[in-house]
Amino acid sequence: MPGPFVIPVRGDEDFPAEVDVVVVGAGIVGASTALELAEAGLRVALSDKGGVGQEQSSRNLGWIRMTQRDPREIPLMAESLRIWANLDRRTGRDTGFNQCGLVFIESSEKKLTRHLQWYKNLEGYQLTSQVLSPSQLTDLIGPHGVENAGAFYSPYDCRAEPQKATSAIAEAARKKGAFVLTECAVRGFETTNGKITAAITERGTIKCRSLVVAAGGWTNLFLRRHNIDLPQVNVRSTLLRTYPVAGAPNQNLNTDEFGWRKRDDGGYSIGGGLWRTDLVPNSFRYLTRFLPFTTTRAVNLSFGATFFKEMMTSKNWSMDDKSPFEYERVADPTPVSGTDELLVKVAKRFPAFANARIKQRWAGYVDFTPDAVPTLSAIDQVSGLHVATGMSAHGFGIGPGAGRLMADLVTGRTPIVDPTPFRFSRFADGTPMRPIKTL
Repeated sequence: MPGPFVIPVRGDEDFPAEVDVVVVGAGIVGASTALELAEAGLRVALSDKGGVGQEQSSRNLGWIRMTQRDPREIPLMAESLRIWANLDRRTGRDTGFNQCGLVFIESSEKKLTRHLQWYKNLEGYQLTSQVLSPSQLTDLIGPHGVENAGAFYSPYDCRAEPQKATSAIAEAARKKGAFVLTECAVRGFETTNGKITAAITERGTIKCRSLVVAAGGWTNLFLRRHNIDLPQVNVRSTLLRTYPVAGAPNQNLNTDEFGWRKRDDGGYSIGGGLWRTDLVPNSFRYLTRFLPFTTTRAVNLSFGATFFKEMMTSKNWSMDDKSPFEYERVADPTPVSGTDELLVKVAKRFPAFANARIKQRWAGYVDFTPDAVPTLSAIDQVSGLHVATGMSAHGFGIGPGAGRLMADLVTGRTPIVDPTPFRFSRFADGTPMRPIKTL
Protein backbone atom coordinates (compact mmCIF):
# COMPACT_ATOMS: atom_id res chain seq x y z
CA MET A 1 0.00 0.00 0.00
CA PRO A 2 1.49 3.38 -0.94
CA GLY A 3 2.40 5.80 1.81
CA PRO A 4 0.68 9.10 2.49
CA PHE A 5 0.42 11.73 -0.23
CA VAL A 6 3.17 14.32 0.22
CA ILE A 7 3.05 17.81 -1.28
CA PRO A 8 5.36 17.24 -4.27
CA VAL A 9 8.61 19.11 -4.66
CA ARG A 10 10.05 19.30 -8.15
CA GLY A 11 13.73 18.48 -8.32
CA ASP A 12 16.12 20.91 -9.98
CA GLU A 13 17.26 20.08 -13.49
CA ASP A 14 20.46 22.06 -13.00
CA PHE A 15 23.21 20.01 -11.42
CA PRO A 16 25.89 21.84 -9.44
CA ALA A 17 29.52 21.07 -10.10
CA GLU A 18 30.56 22.45 -6.72
CA VAL A 19 28.91 23.60 -3.49
CA ASP A 20 30.04 24.19 0.07
CA VAL A 21 27.84 21.48 1.62
CA VAL A 22 25.98 18.44 0.32
CA VAL A 23 23.11 17.24 2.51
CA VAL A 24 22.25 13.57 1.97
CA GLY A 25 18.57 12.93 2.62
CA ALA A 26 15.63 15.30 2.19
CA GLY A 27 13.62 14.44 5.26
CA ILE A 28 12.71 17.13 7.77
CA VAL A 29 16.16 17.16 9.38
CA GLY A 30 18.02 17.29 6.07
CA ALA A 31 15.71 19.94 4.63
CA SER A 32 15.98 22.02 7.81
CA THR A 33 19.76 21.75 7.71
CA ALA A 34 19.78 22.88 4.08
CA LEU A 35 17.56 25.86 4.87
CA GLU A 36 19.72 26.97 7.77
CA LEU A 37 22.92 26.64 5.74
CA ALA A 38 21.46 28.47 2.74
CA GLU A 39 20.27 31.29 4.97
CA ALA A 40 23.81 31.50 6.34
CA GLY A 41 25.02 32.18 2.80
CA LEU A 42 26.52 28.79 1.99
CA ARG A 43 26.10 27.00 -1.32
CA VAL A 44 24.08 23.88 -0.59
CA ALA A 45 22.84 20.82 -2.45
CA LEU A 46 20.01 18.86 -0.81
CA SER A 47 19.98 15.44 -2.46
CA ASP A 48 17.64 12.49 -2.02
CA LYS A 49 17.43 9.09 -3.68
CA GLY A 50 13.65 9.54 -3.92
CA GLY A 51 11.63 12.64 -3.20
CA VAL A 52 11.40 15.25 -0.48
CA GLY A 53 9.85 13.98 2.76
CA GLN A 54 8.77 10.65 1.29
CA GLU A 55 9.82 8.37 4.12
CA GLN A 56 9.43 8.73 7.90
CA SER A 57 9.18 12.52 7.82
CA SER A 58 5.73 12.17 6.24
CA ARG A 59 4.72 8.95 8.02
CA ASN A 60 4.83 10.03 11.66
CA LEU A 61 2.01 11.11 13.94
CA GLY A 62 2.71 14.84 13.55
CA TRP A 63 3.22 15.79 17.19
CA ILE A 64 5.49 18.68 18.14
CA ARG A 65 5.94 17.97 21.80
CA MET A 66 8.07 19.03 24.69
CA THR A 67 6.13 16.78 27.05
CA GLN A 68 7.79 13.49 28.04
CA ARG A 69 10.94 14.25 26.07
CA ASP A 70 14.19 12.64 27.04
CA PRO A 71 15.81 15.28 29.30
CA ARG A 72 18.82 15.35 26.99
CA GLU A 73 16.60 16.60 24.17
CA ILE A 74 14.74 19.32 26.07
CA PRO A 75 17.03 22.29 25.27
CA LEU A 76 16.99 21.43 21.57
CA MET A 77 13.23 20.87 21.59
CA ALA A 78 12.72 24.28 23.20
CA GLU A 79 14.57 25.84 20.28
CA SER A 80 12.52 23.75 17.84
CA LEU A 81 9.28 25.09 19.32
CA ARG A 82 10.50 28.63 18.68
CA ILE A 83 11.41 27.77 15.09
CA TRP A 84 8.09 26.00 14.41
CA ALA A 85 6.10 28.99 15.62
CA ASN A 86 7.64 31.13 12.87
CA LEU A 87 8.01 28.52 10.16
CA ASP A 88 4.91 29.35 8.08
CA ARG A 89 6.00 32.96 7.80
CA ARG A 90 9.61 32.03 7.20
CA THR A 91 8.85 29.55 4.43
CA GLY A 92 5.85 31.38 2.98
CA ARG A 93 3.95 28.08 3.01
CA ASP A 94 1.44 26.21 5.14
CA THR A 95 2.96 23.56 7.42
CA GLY A 96 -0.25 22.90 9.33
CA PHE A 97 1.32 24.25 12.53
CA ASN A 98 -1.21 24.55 15.35
CA GLN A 99 -0.65 25.07 19.06
CA CYS A 100 -3.38 22.65 20.06
CA GLY A 101 -1.97 21.28 23.31
CA LEU A 102 -1.27 17.69 24.32
CA VAL A 103 -3.13 15.54 26.85
CA PHE A 104 -1.38 12.55 28.44
CA ILE A 105 -4.05 10.46 30.16
CA GLU A 106 -2.43 8.46 32.96
CA SER A 107 -3.93 5.14 34.00
CA SER A 108 -2.49 5.05 37.52
CA GLU A 109 -1.34 7.31 40.32
CA LYS A 110 2.14 5.88 39.86
CA LYS A 111 2.30 7.06 36.24
CA LEU A 112 0.86 10.45 37.15
CA THR A 113 3.52 10.85 39.85
CA ARG A 114 6.27 9.81 37.43
CA HIS A 115 5.01 12.40 34.95
CA LEU A 116 5.13 15.08 37.65
CA GLN A 117 8.72 14.08 38.39
CA TRP A 118 9.57 14.43 34.71
CA TYR A 119 8.08 17.94 34.69
CA LYS A 120 10.94 19.13 36.90
CA ASN A 121 13.07 18.96 33.74
CA LEU A 122 11.24 22.04 32.44
CA GLU A 123 12.30 24.32 35.27
CA GLY A 124 13.48 27.59 33.76
CA TYR A 125 11.60 27.19 30.47
CA GLN A 126 8.48 29.16 31.50
CA LEU A 127 6.20 26.43 30.19
CA THR A 128 3.13 25.92 32.36
CA SER A 129 1.28 22.61 32.44
CA GLN A 130 -1.75 21.41 34.35
CA VAL A 131 -2.43 18.24 36.28
CA LEU A 132 -6.08 17.38 35.70
CA SER A 133 -8.31 15.34 37.94
CA PRO A 134 -10.59 12.82 36.19
CA SER A 135 -13.48 15.30 36.29
CA GLN A 136 -11.31 18.15 34.99
CA LEU A 137 -10.14 15.89 32.17
CA THR A 138 -13.76 15.30 31.15
CA ASP A 139 -14.39 19.04 31.25
CA LEU A 140 -11.48 19.56 28.84
CA ILE A 141 -11.99 16.78 26.28
CA GLY A 142 -15.62 15.82 26.77
CA PRO A 143 -17.20 12.45 27.59
CA HIS A 144 -14.88 9.47 27.26
CA GLY A 145 -14.38 5.96 28.56
CA VAL A 146 -10.68 5.99 29.41
CA GLU A 147 -10.07 4.75 32.94
CA ASN A 148 -7.63 7.14 34.53
CA ALA A 149 -6.13 8.59 37.67
CA GLY A 150 -5.89 11.98 36.01
CA ALA A 151 -4.06 13.61 33.14
CA PHE A 152 -1.21 15.90 32.32
CA TYR A 153 -2.16 18.76 29.98
CA SER A 154 0.53 20.82 28.23
CA PRO A 155 -1.07 23.67 26.25
CA TYR A 156 2.28 24.65 24.73
CA ASP A 157 2.63 21.44 22.71
CA CYS A 158 1.69 21.58 19.05
CA ARG A 159 1.01 19.69 15.85
CA ALA A 160 1.78 20.11 12.15
CA GLU A 161 1.12 18.24 8.93
CA PRO A 162 3.93 15.78 8.13
CA GLN A 163 2.79 15.62 4.51
CA LYS A 164 3.26 19.40 4.13
CA ALA A 165 6.03 20.54 6.45
CA THR A 166 9.18 19.06 4.91
CA SER A 167 8.12 20.16 1.43
CA ALA A 168 7.63 23.72 2.70
CA ILE A 169 11.09 23.74 4.28
CA ALA A 170 12.79 22.33 1.18
CA GLU A 171 11.11 24.90 -1.07
CA ALA A 172 12.26 27.66 1.28
CA ALA A 173 15.82 26.32 1.13
CA ARG A 174 15.66 26.42 -2.67
CA LYS A 175 14.37 30.00 -2.56
CA LYS A 176 17.46 30.86 -0.53
CA GLY A 177 19.70 29.35 -3.20
CA ALA A 178 19.96 25.66 -2.33
CA PHE A 179 19.83 23.02 -5.06
CA VAL A 180 17.10 20.43 -4.45
CA LEU A 181 18.02 17.20 -6.21
CA THR A 182 15.38 14.46 -6.23
CA GLU A 183 15.88 10.90 -7.51
CA CYS A 184 19.56 11.64 -7.12
CA ALA A 185 21.11 9.09 -4.79
CA VAL A 186 24.42 9.98 -3.18
CA ARG A 187 26.50 6.81 -3.55
CA GLY A 188 29.29 7.94 -1.27
CA PHE A 189 32.01 10.52 -0.85
CA GLU A 190 35.63 11.18 -1.71
CA THR A 191 38.37 12.44 0.57
CA THR A 192 41.82 13.92 0.19
CA ASN A 193 44.21 13.78 3.15
CA GLY A 194 41.29 12.80 5.40
CA LYS A 195 39.05 15.67 4.31
CA ILE A 196 35.77 15.59 2.40
CA THR A 197 36.31 16.78 -1.16
CA ALA A 198 33.29 15.52 -3.11
CA ALA A 199 29.98 13.69 -3.02
CA ILE A 200 29.50 11.00 -5.66
CA THR A 201 25.91 10.91 -6.90
CA GLU A 202 24.18 8.91 -9.59
CA ARG A 203 24.09 12.10 -11.69
CA GLY A 204 27.74 12.91 -11.24
CA THR A 205 30.27 14.33 -8.80
CA ILE A 206 29.67 17.41 -6.66
CA LYS A 207 32.78 18.97 -5.19
CA CYS A 208 32.22 20.08 -1.60
CA ARG A 209 33.95 20.80 1.68
CA SER A 210 31.33 19.29 3.96
CA LEU A 211 28.82 16.45 3.83
CA VAL A 212 25.84 16.04 6.17
CA VAL A 213 24.35 12.54 6.19
CA ALA A 214 20.70 12.89 7.22
CA ALA A 215 19.49 9.70 5.59
CA GLY A 216 17.31 8.32 8.38
CA GLY A 217 17.09 4.55 8.28
CA TRP A 218 19.63 4.40 5.43
CA THR A 219 22.40 6.17 7.34
CA ASN A 220 23.97 3.05 8.82
CA LEU A 221 24.33 1.47 5.37
CA PHE A 222 25.73 4.66 3.82
CA LEU A 223 28.38 5.10 6.50
CA ARG A 224 29.26 1.43 6.63
CA ARG A 225 30.35 1.66 2.99
CA HIS A 226 33.07 4.01 4.28
CA ASN A 227 34.03 1.83 7.27
CA ILE A 228 32.21 4.02 9.79
CA ASP A 229 30.16 2.08 12.30
CA LEU A 230 26.99 3.79 13.49
CA PRO A 231 24.86 1.55 15.76
CA GLN A 232 21.33 2.07 14.53
CA VAL A 233 18.35 -0.17 13.86
CA ASN A 234 15.06 0.46 12.09
CA VAL A 235 11.68 -0.20 13.66
CA ARG A 236 8.52 -0.47 11.57
CA SER A 237 5.73 1.77 12.82
CA THR A 238 2.15 1.70 11.50
CA LEU A 239 -0.48 4.44 11.59
CA LEU A 240 -4.02 4.79 10.36
CA ARG A 241 -5.80 7.85 9.05
CA THR A 242 -9.56 8.37 9.34
CA TYR A 243 -12.08 10.26 7.30
CA PRO A 244 -13.28 13.48 9.03
CA VAL A 245 -14.66 12.94 12.54
CA ALA A 246 -16.98 15.48 14.16
CA GLY A 247 -17.06 16.18 17.88
CA ALA A 248 -13.76 14.59 18.89
CA PRO A 249 -11.18 16.46 21.01
CA ASN A 250 -8.96 18.95 19.21
CA GLN A 251 -5.90 18.29 21.36
CA ASN A 252 -3.18 15.77 20.64
CA LEU A 253 -3.97 12.90 22.98
CA ASN A 254 -2.16 9.90 24.41
CA THR A 255 -3.43 6.92 26.42
CA ASP A 256 -1.95 3.53 27.26
CA GLU A 257 -3.75 2.15 24.19
CA PHE A 258 -3.36 4.79 21.48
CA GLY A 259 -2.35 8.31 20.53
CA TRP A 260 -3.75 10.69 17.92
CA ARG A 261 -3.45 13.99 16.11
CA LYS A 262 -6.30 15.86 14.51
CA ARG A 263 -5.54 16.53 10.86
CA ASP A 264 -6.24 19.69 8.88
CA ASP A 265 -8.87 17.81 6.88
CA GLY A 266 -10.85 16.96 10.02
CA GLY A 267 -9.68 13.35 10.16
CA TYR A 268 -7.33 11.87 12.73
CA SER A 269 -3.97 10.15 12.44
CA ILE A 270 -3.88 7.38 15.06
CA GLY A 271 -1.20 5.02 16.28
CA GLY A 272 -0.78 2.67 19.19
CA GLY A 273 1.20 -0.48 19.75
CA LEU A 274 1.62 -1.22 16.05
CA TRP A 275 5.41 -1.50 16.17
CA ARG A 276 7.56 -4.29 14.78
CA THR A 277 11.31 -4.78 14.86
CA ASP A 278 12.15 -6.78 11.76
CA LEU A 279 15.03 -9.14 12.51
CA VAL A 280 17.86 -8.33 10.09
CA PRO A 281 21.63 -8.93 10.17
CA ASN A 282 22.16 -5.66 12.06
CA SER A 283 19.83 -6.95 14.79
CA PHE A 284 22.49 -9.48 15.71
CA ARG A 285 25.40 -7.19 14.97
CA TYR A 286 24.14 -4.65 17.52
CA LEU A 287 22.37 -7.05 19.89
CA THR A 288 24.33 -6.19 23.03
CA ARG A 289 24.09 -2.44 22.40
CA PHE A 290 20.30 -2.59 22.11
CA LEU A 291 19.55 -4.89 25.05
CA PRO A 292 17.92 -2.03 27.02
CA PHE A 293 15.22 -1.95 24.33
CA THR A 294 13.95 -5.32 25.56
CA THR A 295 11.77 -3.31 27.95
CA THR A 296 10.28 -1.00 25.33
CA ARG A 297 7.28 -1.17 23.03
CA ALA A 298 9.48 -1.23 19.93
CA VAL A 299 10.79 -4.73 20.49
CA ASN A 300 7.96 -6.81 18.96
CA LEU A 301 10.19 -9.02 16.85
CA SER A 302 9.34 -10.21 13.37
CA PHE A 303 11.32 -12.54 11.15
CA GLY A 304 10.69 -12.71 7.42
CA ALA A 305 11.74 -11.63 3.96
CA THR A 306 13.35 -8.41 5.25
CA PHE A 307 16.16 -10.45 6.81
CA PHE A 308 17.14 -12.06 3.52
CA LYS A 309 16.68 -8.83 1.59
CA GLU A 310 19.12 -6.97 3.83
CA MET A 311 21.50 -9.95 3.96
CA MET A 312 21.75 -9.79 0.16
CA THR A 313 22.19 -6.01 0.03
CA SER A 314 25.68 -5.01 -1.03
CA LYS A 315 27.75 -3.29 1.67
CA ASN A 316 30.68 -2.35 -0.58
CA TRP A 317 29.31 -1.12 -3.89
CA SER A 318 31.35 0.65 -6.54
CA MET A 319 30.90 4.39 -6.91
CA ASP A 320 30.71 3.83 -10.67
CA ASP A 321 27.75 1.48 -10.43
CA LYS A 322 24.27 1.52 -8.95
CA SER A 323 24.11 1.69 -5.17
CA PRO A 324 21.44 0.05 -2.99
CA PHE A 325 19.79 3.47 -2.71
CA GLU A 326 18.93 3.40 -6.40
CA TYR A 327 17.12 0.08 -6.15
CA GLU A 328 14.70 1.30 -3.49
CA ARG A 329 13.81 4.92 -4.04
CA VAL A 330 11.26 5.06 -1.21
CA ALA A 331 11.04 2.58 1.65
CA ASP A 332 7.33 1.75 1.88
CA PRO A 333 7.02 -1.17 4.30
CA THR A 334 3.88 -3.22 4.77
CA PRO A 335 1.65 -1.92 7.59
CA VAL A 336 1.39 -4.12 10.65
CA SER A 337 -1.99 -5.80 11.03
CA GLY A 338 -4.27 -4.44 13.75
CA THR A 339 -5.41 -1.05 12.48
CA ASP A 340 -9.07 -2.09 12.41
CA GLU A 341 -8.84 -3.32 15.99
CA LEU A 342 -7.08 -0.10 17.01
CA LEU A 343 -9.92 2.03 15.68
CA VAL A 344 -12.39 -0.17 17.57
CA LYS A 345 -10.48 0.63 20.78
CA VAL A 346 -10.65 4.34 20.03
CA ALA A 347 -14.40 4.17 19.34
CA LYS A 348 -14.94 2.26 22.58
CA ARG A 349 -13.29 5.08 24.54
CA PHE A 350 -14.58 8.05 22.52
CA PRO A 351 -18.17 7.97 21.20
CA ALA A 352 -17.36 10.53 18.47
CA PHE A 353 -15.46 7.75 16.66
CA ALA A 354 -18.39 5.32 16.68
CA ASN A 355 -18.90 5.68 12.93
CA ALA A 356 -15.34 6.61 11.98
CA ARG A 357 -13.86 4.92 8.92
CA ILE A 358 -10.26 4.28 7.99
CA LYS A 359 -9.15 6.26 4.94
CA GLN A 360 -5.59 4.97 4.76
CA ARG A 361 -3.02 2.83 6.53
CA TRP A 362 0.73 3.13 6.15
CA ALA A 363 4.01 2.14 7.76
CA GLY A 364 7.45 3.69 7.95
CA TYR A 365 10.87 2.90 9.39
CA VAL A 366 11.91 4.74 12.54
CA ASP A 367 15.68 5.00 13.00
CA PHE A 368 16.65 4.17 16.61
CA THR A 369 19.94 4.57 18.43
CA PRO A 370 20.80 2.45 21.50
CA ASP A 371 20.07 5.35 23.90
CA ALA A 372 17.07 6.62 21.91
CA VAL A 373 18.44 10.12 21.36
CA PRO A 374 19.64 11.53 18.02
CA THR A 375 23.14 11.61 16.65
CA LEU A 376 23.85 15.19 15.55
CA SER A 377 27.57 15.43 15.22
CA ALA A 378 30.77 15.72 13.29
CA ILE A 379 32.57 12.43 12.67
CA ASP A 380 36.12 13.11 13.71
CA GLN A 381 37.82 10.48 11.57
CA VAL A 382 36.83 12.34 8.38
CA SER A 383 37.14 16.13 8.40
CA GLY A 384 33.99 17.76 7.02
CA LEU A 385 31.77 14.70 7.57
CA HIS A 386 28.69 15.17 9.75
CA VAL A 387 25.75 12.96 10.64
CA ALA A 388 22.16 13.79 11.62
CA THR A 389 20.21 10.62 12.29
CA GLY A 390 18.79 8.27 14.92
CA MET A 391 15.82 10.48 15.72
CA SER A 392 14.26 7.54 17.59
CA ALA A 393 10.59 8.46 16.97
CA HIS A 394 11.19 12.04 18.10
CA GLY A 395 12.36 13.51 14.81
CA PHE A 396 9.42 15.42 13.35
CA GLY A 397 8.99 17.85 16.22
CA ILE A 398 12.68 18.31 16.90
CA GLY A 399 13.64 18.39 13.20
CA PRO A 400 13.91 22.16 12.70
CA GLY A 401 16.05 22.52 15.82
CA ALA A 402 18.22 19.63 14.71
CA GLY A 403 18.74 21.39 11.38
CA ARG A 404 19.80 24.56 13.16
CA LEU A 405 22.27 22.67 15.34
CA MET A 406 23.73 20.87 12.33
CA ALA A 407 24.22 24.18 10.52
CA ASP A 408 26.02 25.52 13.59
CA LEU A 409 28.33 22.52 13.67
CA VAL A 410 29.09 22.70 9.95
CA THR A 411 29.79 26.43 9.95
CA GLY A 412 31.64 26.55 13.25
CA ARG A 413 29.13 28.94 14.84
CA THR A 414 28.40 28.78 18.55
CA PRO A 415 25.93 25.89 18.80
CA ILE A 416 22.35 26.79 19.60
CA VAL A 417 22.49 24.19 22.41
CA ASP A 418 25.19 22.03 23.92
CA PRO A 419 25.74 19.25 21.33
CA THR A 420 27.53 16.92 23.75
CA PRO A 421 24.57 14.53 24.34
CA PHE A 422 24.29 13.97 20.58
CA ARG A 423 27.96 13.36 19.77
CA PHE A 424 28.87 10.41 17.55
CA SER A 425 31.79 9.48 19.81
CA ARG A 426 29.45 8.49 22.66
CA PHE A 427 29.02 5.08 21.05
CA ALA A 428 32.71 4.31 21.63
CA ASP A 429 33.72 6.30 24.71
CA GLY A 430 31.96 4.22 27.35
CA THR A 431 28.88 6.41 27.74
CA PRO A 432 25.99 4.28 29.12
CA MET A 433 23.44 3.54 26.42
CA ARG A 434 20.17 3.87 28.32
CA PRO A 435 16.87 5.00 26.80
CA ILE A 436 14.43 6.82 29.07
CA LYS A 437 11.65 4.36 29.86
CA THR A 438 8.90 6.98 30.29
CA LEU A 439 8.95 7.96 26.60
